[in-house]
Parts: sequence; C-alpha cells; structure tokens
Amino acid sequence: MVMLGTIVNVATIILGSSLGVVMGSRFSAKTRTLITNLLGTVTLLAAADALRTLWNPGYIHALPKGWGLLVLLASLLLGALIGSAIGFEKILDLFGARLKARFSSDSDSPFIEGFVSASLLFVIGPMAIMGAISDGMGAGNQQLILKSILDGITAIAFAASLGWGVAFSALPVGIYQGIWTAIGFALGSVLPAYQIQAMTLTGGILLLCISLRLLDIKHLPVGDILPALFLAPALAAVAHQFI
Repeated sequence: MVMLGTIVNVATIILGSSLGVVMGSRFSAKTRTLITNLLGTVTLLAAADALRTLWNPGYIHALPKGWGLLVLLASLLLGALIGSAIGFEKILDLFGARLKARFSSDSDSPFIEGFVSASLLFVIGPMAIMGAISDGMGAGNQQLILKSILDGITAIAFAASLGWGVAFSALPVGIYQGIWTAIGFALGSVLPAYQIQAMTLTGGILLLCISLRLLDIKHLPVGDILPALFLAPALAAVAHQFI
C-alpha cells in the first residue's frame, strides 16, 4: 500500500508525543531541561554521523577533487540567502504560533520550539527521502517503518520537554514524505547516490544547528537554511559534469 510507511510514521509521532506529554507533566522543570540538553547531545551525534558523508568514497569520486566541501558551502550559502529572503523561519514560527493559539492554552509552553525543532529533525536525513521514494515505487516501506520507530521514541523524549508542538510536527512530516512518495510513484528512481549523499551532508549541518538550539548555545534560524537541502543535489549534479 503506497503511503503506508508515511501514515505509520505520522501515527508514531503523534502517539509518542502523547505519551511524552503525559510523562512530561510529571517531570520538574529541571528534569525537562536536562532531557532537552540530552536530546541536543544526541542530535549532535546524529549530525556527526551525517557529516561522515563528506569522506564517503562514492561522494568523493562523483565530484571533482576537493569539490565536496565547496558543494556543501555553496548549498548552505545560497540556501540561506533564499531562505532568509522568503523568511522560512518566520513562516514556520507563525504557523506554530497559530497552531498554539488554536490548540494550546498554556502561554508559557514551548509549543513553537517543539514544533519547529521536531519538524526539522524528523524531515532531515536520507531515510525520509529514500524511504518515501522506495514506498512510492512499491519496493517496500521497511526504511520508513524503521524511521517511524526511531521518530516515535524521539517524540516521547521531545514532547516530555517541549509539549504538544512536537505532535503537530507530524503535519510537515506527512506533507514532506508524501511529496517524495508521489515523486517515487510517478518517476521511479529520482536521485543517484551521490546526490542523496550531498543532501545528507547538508542535512548534517542543519542537525548541528538544531543541536546548538536545543543545548541553548546559539539560536540559529535553521528554517531559513532549509532550501540548502534541495540545492545540494542540484549543485552536486552540476559539479559532477566537470569530472
């Protein structure tokens, strides 16, 4: 069944968030802060894992020598310029604020932070893209089922600290993965391995930015850098022509 993987993913995020909110209400503010810091640390490790792609032989050999880092830098710079001009971070914040006004009566709850951080965390990474494409092509949804389990566990921890905003991250996850599933259904295989690796590498930088936010070290407008995710495979394809 096409889209089953994404449907399961959305359900586990909502279920995990619900469990997290119930559990989180029993935690002190100090404990919730500790959980958020631990999540920031784990996200930092996830970023490091994604950044290993920079030394992946397949990625290195698909681009001219030394161009791997240049593709990453160009993607981030151009993505930041486009995202800042459009105001993606502001759009996400406004969307979160409207959801909070509609569904949350607690003015002190970190609803927007939970929505934005969880949304970005759950959509970044090769598993969301390749899993959705595989699902759309009818090649199986094993990757999305695994991602669903991981996201559900993460949602419990996030929601325990950040509240109901985490549950509403299921909306952009469903839309994002639904789009890639449709692409996989209509066009089959979309991206070669090196372009997915370029996107993964860029996603690693965004995960690093998210970890800094969660650790309260630096509040970077991660939403404004999101276009870099889509520029990375395109710029990698251009660089690939110069081999």
